[in-house]
Amino acid sequence: MKRGAAATGKLVYIDAASVRAARTDMPGDRMVKALAETFRALSDPTRIRIISVLAGQELCVFDLSRLLGLTGSAVSHQLRLLRGQRLVKYRKEGKVAYYSLDDDHIRNLMEECIKHVTVG
Repeated sequence: MKRGAAATGKLVYIDAASVRAARTDMPGDRMVKALAETFRALSDPTRIRIISVLAGQELCVFDLSRLLGLTGSAVSHQLRLLRGQRLVKYRKEGKVAYYSLDDDHIRNLMEECIKHVTVG
């Protein structure tokens, strides 16, 4: 361990090996940016509701708008943002697009976040 003076004049102890190990565990800039964009997409209550509903079943924009009490345009806008982050996907059946979660990672992420929020 090395000792150094912080800006406050107090002594600080630095464990260079721990700092090196932490640096190798830290994700790279591209990954950090992608994660931030994903969490930004999930930071809106309406989008969280959409993700929660789609975790159980696929729905079309009309059904989502009725369920959420929003216009189809508002729901489509939110779905476009979620699709841009690969959080939801859709399939077409005739003229109707049915939305679902992109993969199980999204469902698992929501489940873990719910556990985190509900614990103590």
